[in-house]
Amino acid sequence: MGAGHDHHHASVANAAHQHRGRLWAAFGVLATLMVVEGVAAFHTGSLALLSDAGHMFTDVLGIGMALAAITATRRATGDPQRTFGLYRLEVLAALANAVLLSGVAVYVVIEAIGRFGDPHEVLTGPMLAVAVLGLLANLVAFALLRAGARESINLQGAYLEVLGDLLGSLGVIGAAVLITATDWWWADPLVAVAIGVFILPRTWRLGRAAVRILVQAAPEHLQVTAVHDRLATVPGVVEVHDLHVWTLTSGMEVASAHLIMAPGAEVGAVLTAARTALREDFRIEHATLQIEPGAAPGACGSIEW
Repeated sequence: MGAGHDHHHASVANAAHQHRGRLWAAFGVLATLMVVEGVAAFHTGSLALLSDAGHMFTDVLGIGMALAAITATRRATGDPQRTFGLYRLEVLAALANAVLLSGVAVYVVIEAIGRFGDPHEVLTGPMLAVAVLGLLANLVAFALLRAGARESINLQGAYLEVLGDLLGSLGVIGAAVLITATDWWWADPLVAVAIGVFILPRTWRLGRAAVRILVQAAPEHLQVTAVHDRLATVPGVVEVHDLHVWTLTSGMEVASAHLIMAPGAEVGAVLTAARTALREDFRIEHATLQIEPGAAPGACGSIEW
């Protein structure tokens, strides 16, 4: 089973590694536009543009952490002291992204609320030009990250940030056009608040998913009772206990269990059938299964945790 375990981990790591070139390209595009938007926000006095630049900063930081996590994961896979490599770095990076993005969103909302009582005039020409450039940059980054977001929680975090920033750029463009046409200066803080409100629920969901993995909760799409009942139906198994199911990192579900065999059952046949059931019914590729003879109940020294 060890060879299959290593092969599965390597395949997921390689899948993430294949997207490294796309990550670097997205990183370069967004980093350049982040600087442009930041400078333009102070020049124009636009809070909406500043919020978009702040959001873009978290995009750049998030993609940078994704790149660092992918590099560290690949370098650590041969370390005998790291029996699971550094796959959890990906989850930690995703959680950090969620925290940072939430902080930016809260700051923007608070600052925007303060401006409703005293709206500031902004230079709409430069604001509009930079917002259009930001939109184009986010479209490029969105296309680069879309495929990888299906395979990695870390890449999903960067993808969600770019998606939110893309919509934010549309909001800044709309605010600039509205102010130019009507002199309604409240459009700038209003769009800033809208960006913040849009960001928060998505980042909280990402953070929640990362926390579930870090506390080793069972994957949401798997019912532990269903796994237990399926293992109990394996020919030659009379009882299942000490069952644990958790996620190591994106796409890596892991299980461990103790199986009590019926008298006369073949160990090899039971193990093969149990592993096949876990793989085909629940997509659990790595399982550590302890076989116990039915004549010696409790011999495993079951641990209650």
